Amino acid sequence: MVLDKKRVTLVVLVIAVFLVTLVTACSTTPKEEPVATPAEQPTQVTEYKPAEKPVAVVEPAKPQMAVVELGDVYFAFDMYSLSAESRATLADNADILLANPGTMITIEGHCDERGTEEYNLGLGERRASSAKNYLVSLGVSASRIKTISYGEERPFQWGHDENAWSQNRRAHSVVR
Repeated sequence: MVLDKKRVTLVVLVIAVFLVTLVTACSTTPKEEPVATPAEQPTQVTEYKPAEKPVAVVEPAKPQMAVVELGDVYFAFDMYSLSAESRATLADNADILLANPGTMITIEGHCDERGTEEYNLGLGERRASSAKNYLVSLGVSASRIKTISYGEERPFQWGHDENAWSQNRRAHSVVR
């Protein structure tokens, strides 16, 4: 029992010392500096200097190309020769490309779902090449035109009838 009283007394003493130390450490007050009245303040003009800000690097704006929309060329079943209507569409496309010399295109050759995959890939390539060759004959540089064949992989119109098939047999020009 005497041991318990000694422990309690020791704990109370430690807490008291801690509190006294805490109170005295926080009791310092900052020194007040005298405030000058407007009449006592010196009238000195200083030069205004804006704060330095980080400098942003601004890239020069890229020239905007005109929005170019090129017409699609359609083909008869199992054909890659150009009809009169297709040549007229390609002539319009050539005029647009010649007026926009920085425009590069990819001509995609497409087919309907009839025929084997391998055959349609070849036919799509012949269709795209046919359109490219005609554009080149009208003065468009061949280096501005790429070709690719998607065969029957990317139909424009879903369906299993002549209406859908006729829209899928095409050469589609994409501006890149």
